[in-house]
Amino acid sequence: MTEPTTSPESSKVLRATIWVAIGALIAAAIVCVVWVLIGDSNGIVGKAFLTILLLAGFAGVAIAESNLAVRRPTWLTLASMISWVITLLAGAFLIWMPTDSHFGVGAERVFKFVLIAIIIQGALLHTRLYLKAFLRHQTTFTTIVSYVTIGLVVILMVMLVLPLMTEEFVDYRPLYWRVVVALAILGAVGTALIPLVNALFAPKRPRPPVAAAVPYGAAGYAAAPYGSAPATYGQSGYTAAATPAPAPWPTHADGVTPLPVLPDGTPDWNAYYTGQPSHSASEPAQAPQGYQGFPPAPPLPPQQHS
Repeated sequence: MTEPTTSPESSKVLRATIWVAIGALIAAAIVCVVWVLIGDSNGIVGKAFLTILLLAGFAGVAIAESNLAVRRPTWLTLASMISWVITLLAGAFLIWMPTDSHFGVGAERVFKFVLIAIIIQGALLHTRLYLKAFLRHQTTFTTIVSYVTIGLVVILMVMLVLPLMTEEFVDYRPLYWRVVVALAILGAVGTALIPLVNALFAPKRPRPPVAAAVPYGAAGYAAAPYGSAPATYGQSGYTAAATPAPAPWPTHADGVTPLPVLPDGTPDWNAYYTGQPSHSASEPAQAPQGYQGFPPAPPLPPQQHS
């Protein structure tokens, strides 16, 4: 049911579907030509114009369907093309069937054609969404309910389309519409059952883990020393990103002379303020390439020399 259209069997189905569309287009054109030759001449120019629009629209839809087929399952490609073929035949029937020429019959038939297309595509959309819900959690009960509901929807679609096409020639009795209402109720019940069963018994989809809140600045200095790469959160937890170049060694206020080094390898920040190294610090002959420690202290305000 969900086999991709790129598989060999699905490619054969797709090619067969395209040929069905081509055959339907040619057959509809031939039938319309025959009606032109043997039918009455009442409104023949308008009917011919509408027929050209109908055939051109169907050709455009067939091209669009073939382009979308690679991203759809096989059943959807086949069902969608069949639905448009039915719409084409219904449109040709409404255009060329004889009429009593009462006022507004043309606009009425155009409205019926649009309504027929909406009903057919609505049934296809219902089936598509319904099967997606069914495939989420499959049991014997949901399988039976799904196929029965889809069958009811298809029958309901046919029983709604037929009166729109033939009500000018056929008188439908009240029993017919009672059956339509009954099918609509049963289809609605079957449609509601699958989402309810999924809500009660289908396994819940796992939610992504939520990272714990970290106070501002805590991760930067407590989790990693100054100059190291920040931590990033992924599926496996916090991981360190690629290590960038180490931070430059701090200098005195002149911006050139490096600060002394304490025994633990950190800069002698006290020397920055006093200008003299601490007792435990040593003045480096050359500034180290980088260091691990706290961020630089703010510079002293300008001082007046006496």
